Amino acid sequence: MTTPFRNVTPNGAGGAATFLLALSFTGFLLLTQALFVVPAGQVYVVTTLGKVSGGSRRPGLNVKIPFIQNIYPFSVRTQVRPENFDSLTKDLQVIQATATVKYAVKPAEAGRVFKTIAYSDREVYDKIIQPSLLKALKSVFSQYELVTIASQWSDISALVEKTVSTELGKFDYVEIQALDLTGLKIADEYRAAIEQKQIAEQQLLKAQTEVKIAEQEALRYETLTRSLDDQVLFKLFLDKWDGKTQVVPALPGSKAGNPPVIVGGRK
Repeated sequence: MTTPFRNVTPNGAGGAATFLLALSFTGFLLLTQALFVVPAGQVYVVTTLGKVSGGSRRPGLNVKIPFIQNIYPFSVRTQVRPENFDSLTKDLQVIQATATVKYAVKPAEAGRVFKTIAYSDREVYDKIIQPSLLKALKSVFSQYELVTIASQWSDISALVEKTVSTELGKFDYVEIQALDLTGLKIADEYRAAIEQKQIAEQQLLKAQTEVKIAEQEALRYETLTRSLDDQVLFKLFLDKWDGKTQVVPALPGSKAGNPPVIVGGRK
């Protein structure tokens, strides 16, 4: 009885073809495992047997060791996160506002972040940004009274941004690109007191300005009075005289006690 299957020996043509096919498949598999593309706006962290190795891989075609090295993506795009917070002021008043922070993971620091803090860029805000942000907010607002905070809001915002950047700069994981404080909420009675203080300050400033203007005018007239001698006054009169006025001042330097009077064109 004969079998329908043909024996294939390792040294035969069929065995060589099978070996080449297996070798090609293995090579293709290794190649696909070794090559990877990092998209724009991301970096990849490479681990070798679970340990972070080398620097962050930048966008483009990259190579890793198949089955030994693994890759983990990290976004380095600008992230925008709003943070609602409340804080105590120096005079123990509660304020509420929203801090919107714009930040990005530094590409060169993704490996260090992965190794020490977070396995994903989604954890960066909660574990790195938020603690430093809240610490800076409470630190800054506790130094000022409520009236100062409300009247100098833009300056306070700039100070908070600087403080947050300094705090995060100690670790150098991320870059703070901007920080905006909006939606300040305070109690109505304190808001009315702040408005009244601002009105009083404006009125005081107006009064001080008017006093300075009056002082300058008085000084100007005093200087002018000292500079006006008889000759200057006589010259000013002649410049303005229309020829019809019947009383004119005496010529400076004349010995007459009274100014000459011209009536009808005669002395």
